[in-house]
Amino acid sequence: MTALVPLIVALPLLGAAIALMLGQRRRLQVIVSIMSLSAAAVMSAVLLVAVDRTGPAVVKVGGWEAPWGIVLVVDRLSAIMLLIAALMLLGVLIFAVGQGIIDGDAEAPVSIFHPTYLVLAAGLFNAFVAGDLFTMYVGFEMLLSASYVLLTLGGTGARIRVGITYIVVSLVSSLLFLSAIALIYGATGTVTLALIAERMPQLPGDVQLILGLLLLIAFGVKAAVFPMSFWLPDSYPTAPAPVTAVFAGLLTKVGVYAILRTQTLFFPENQFSVPLMVVAALTMLVGILGALAQADIKRLLSFTLVSHIGYMLFGIAIGTPLAIAATIFYVVHHITVQTTLFLAAGLIDRVGGTTSLSRLGGLLKSAPLVAILFFLGALNLGGIPPFSGFLGKIALFQAGTILGDPIIYVLIGAGALTSLLTLYALARAWNMAFWRPKKEVADFTSTMSASLVEDPQDEGIVLKKTISPLMIGATTSMLVLTLGLSVFAGPIFELTARAAANISSPSTYIDAVFPNGTGYIEGTNRGTNFEGGTE
Repeated sequence: MTALVPLIVALPLLGAAIALMLGQRRRLQVIVSIMSLSAAAVMSAVLLVAVDRTGPAVVKVGGWEAPWGIVLVVDRLSAIMLLIAALMLLGVLIFAVGQGIIDGDAEAPVSIFHPTYLVLAAGLFNAFVAGDLFTMYVGFEMLLSASYVLLTLGGTGARIRVGITYIVVSLVSSLLFLSAIALIYGATGTVTLALIAERMPQLPGDVQLILGLLLLIAFGVKAAVFPMSFWLPDSYPTAPAPVTAVFAGLLTKVGVYAILRTQTLFFPENQFSVPLMVVAALTMLVGILGALAQADIKRLLSFTLVSHIGYMLFGIAIGTPLAIAATIFYVVHHITVQTTLFLAAGLIDRVGGTTSLSRLGGLLKSAPLVAILFFLGALNLGGIPPFSGFLGKIALFQAGTILGDPIIYVLIGAGALTSLLTLYALARAWNMAFWRPKKEVADFTSTMSASLVEDPQDEGIVLKKTISPLMIGATTSMLVLTLGLSVFAGPIFELTARAAANISSPSTYIDAVFPNGTGYIEGTNRGTNFEGGTE
C-alpha cells in the first residue's frame, strides 16, 4: 500500500512527459491526462481507506532513513486533500476538454495545456505528501512554474500583465519560505517535519516566534490571507475558465494546508491564536466588502474566495480538535463549491458573451440549467441550510463558543456577517444575470453600475459561444459532489474528526515517521543544544 504514496506524484509527472512527447496529437494527450488523474483519484481513495484503518503510510525514498533521506507521509489529512484535489482536477480537466472541442483549443494550446496541467497536479500531490519542508518547497515551486504557464495561456496582454504580478508575489513568498527553511534548519538541525516537531518546543520563545511568523507570512501569501491577498482578484479572472476554476478551488488551499500542518505540528500550544483570529476577521470582512463592490462575476467570486479563507484561519486559530475537524470539513466544502461556481461562471461567459453584470440579463430563459447550477452553488457558499457551507460554519462557531473568549464572539459575529453578505452579493449577481429582463440592462448601465467596479481587463466585448455537453456534465458533476457533502455530512465530519484527532497530537505523526524513537539519531543537532545556545 505504501507504494502508492510516491506513485501518486510520479504518475502525473510521467503523464506530463508522455503528453509532451505526443505534441499536437490532441486525442492521445486527452486520454493520457484523463487516465493519469483518474488513476490518481483511485489511488487517493485507496490510501484514504487504508490510512483511516491502519494509520499513516510512511515511505522513505531510496531506503534512506529519516532525517537523512526524503520521507513521504500520508495521514488522514493528507489523504483527504489528495482525494478532493484529484477529483477536482479531473472534473476541471473534463470541462477543459469540452471547451477545447468547441473552441479548437484557441485559448489553451493543447500541446502546452495538458503537460502543464499534469505538472500542476504533481506539484499539488507532492505538497500534500511531503514529510519535510524542502520537499514541500519543491512542490510549491512545481505549482508556481505550472500555474504561471497556465495563467498566461493565449499570450494576451492582460494575461501577461497579471502573470507578471503573480510570479513576483509568488517568488517573494517562495523566498520567505526558503528563508524560513534555512533558519529552521539552523535552529533544529533538520528539515524533517516530525523531527522539527520534537525539537521546536525546546527552542527559546523568541526563536519560535520568528520562525512561526516567517512560515505564516510565506504560507499566508499563497493562501491569499489579508493583507497579502491583493494580487488574487486581478490574477484569477483573466485566465481561461478551467484554469481559473482549478486555481480558485485548489491553489489557495495548499497555503491553508501548509499553515494547518505546520501550526499543529510545530506549535501545538497555539501561540499564534490571537493574531490569527484578528487576521481571520479582517480577511473575511475585507474580502466580502470587496465582493460587494464588483460588477463582474469572476472578480466577485475572487473576492469571496479571499473572504472565506478567513473561516479556515478561524478554525486554525481556535486550535481545538473540534475546530480543526470543522476546518478540514470547510476546506473540502470550499474547494468543491468554489470550483463549481467558477465553472458556472465560465458557462455564463459563454452563453452571455461576458461576465460583466452591467451587460448580462435574461439568461434564465436562454440558459436555465446554467441558472440552476450557479444558484445552488451560491446558496451553498452563502451558508443556507442544509448545505455543507452552513454545516461547516455552524461547526466552526460551535467550536468557538465552547472556549467562550470575547474575541471569539467578535469573530463569530464577523463570520455570520460575512455569510449574509456573501449570500447578498451572489443573489444580486444571479438576479442581474438571470432574472432581470434583458431590456432593463441599458437602464441599469446608466444608473446603478456607476457605483460598482468593472473588471479593468474587460474590453466591453460581448462574444457568445457554444457550450459543450462535456462542460455542462463536468459542472453538474462538481455540483453533485458539493451536494453530496451535505447529504453525507455526518460520515464525512466523523472522518475529519479522526483526522483532527491525529494532527492535534504531534506524537502521532512523530511516531509514524520514527517508530523506534529519535534517540538513535546522531550528528543532526549541527551544534545546537536546543536550550538557547550551542554546544
